[in-house]
Amino acid sequence: MAKINDILEEIKALTVVEVSDLVKLLEEEFGVSAAAPVAVAAAPVAGAAAPAAGAASEEKSSYTVMLKGLDASASKVAVIKVVKEITGLGLTEAKDLVENAPKAVKENANPDEAKEIEKKLKEVGAEVELK
Repeated sequence: MAKINDILEEIKALTVVEVSDLVKLLEEEFGVSAAAPVAVAAAPVAGAAAPAAGAASEEKSSYTVMLKGLDASASKVAVIKVVKEITGLGLTEAKDLVENAPKAVKENANPDEAKEIEKKLKEVGAEVELK
């Protein structure tokens, strides 16, 4: 029980943004969702938490670039070439990724890199989403 209390004290010392990042990491690590408990815990300080939540979304440091599909006018070969260039995959793997969209092309890309990848893919007619 002492360990749990120590962890709780450490969490209390974190900022709202740090707690949000911690929750996301725990959700990813253990495959769970903390949506209901977070909403209940945040209710008493909703006025204070709202601006911090907005700041957290503006400070996103990494993105996942998702290939959603191809525009009607897109050349599948051109999209495969760009995906191959971006990912470093072989031709067969890049082709499989394009044909099985929606798929992640790049995970944990910094904002500049994500925008550049999005631009390259859209230029060849791919439908792209940043998450």
